[in-house]
Amino acid sequence: MVEGLAIGACYGLFATAVVIIYKTSEVVNFAQGEMAMFSAFVAFHILSVYEWPFWAAFVITMIFSILLGILIEYLFLRPAKHPSILGLIVITLGVEMLLMGLAGWKWGAEQKYFSLPLNPSVTYEPVKGMIVTNWAIAVFAVTAFIMLFLYVFFKYSKLGIAMRATQQNKHAAKIMGIRTERVFSFAWGFSSLIGAVAGMFFASRATLDPAFMMEPFMRAFAAAYWGGLMSIPGVIIGGGLMGLIENFFGYYWPHWKPIVAFIVIILVLCVRPSGLFAKHFVKKV
Repeated sequence: MVEGLAIGACYGLFATAVVIIYKTSEVVNFAQGEMAMFSAFVAFHILSVYEWPFWAAFVITMIFSILLGILIEYLFLRPAKHPSILGLIVITLGVEMLLMGLAGWKWGAEQKYFSLPLNPSVTYEPVKGMIVTNWAIAVFAVTAFIMLFLYVFFKYSKLGIAMRATQQNKHAAKIMGIRTERVFSFAWGFSSLIGAVAGMFFASRATLDPAFMMEPFMRAFAAAYWGGLMSIPGVIIGGGLMGLIENFFGYYWPHWKPIVAFIVIILVLCVRPSGLFAKHFVKKV
């Protein structure tokens, strides 16, 4: 249960990166996984080639991830004139393939080992029979901090309010003097940073290769859809539920574990398309 909640928190954290872009521009960024993967490779390169300490590599990687998100929005999405939602999704799919190809060309397709400064042998037993690892504690702490920051940011900061206004009505936001292009760039940079943090957690749990974020992205996307793409707290709850179901499902039927995320997406689309914690709007024309 603890490991399920921990991996679910990681799914929720990564799904938050997807939701930030969707809340601003109503576009599902299918390149989110590869953006996190590329940032994780940058951290790996700094640690293994330059042999810098982890926290220096972490800060540089966070800066790189922000610039990567801004650059992708500026080079690929902003030049599109009056694009449809489907057109923007196709652009993100193209960026996904581009980043995967660049990572394979630079670092190769073989699996690599990536570690966080956490001793995996150190565990805690707050209750008899409940084992909590350092990795799980780090995920819970980071996720809680980012959620608290996002709550304060979107509710009280001018930029957070501008992002919410841009999502609700882009043209009205422009009339009110909000520079929507800068809002989009910030949303992509901020989303890329959160995705990079989650990607480093995933990489330390498994191995690092150009395709390692494909499955975590699908599970995080299922968590985001389950909780509601417009509700950040709902996404975190959806991630926790996804992690628990996946862990228990994998315990009894390990061969069927990879399909859990797809089953969740199908059920949510059939029963409650807007998700558990988002409002479903019906427009009559």
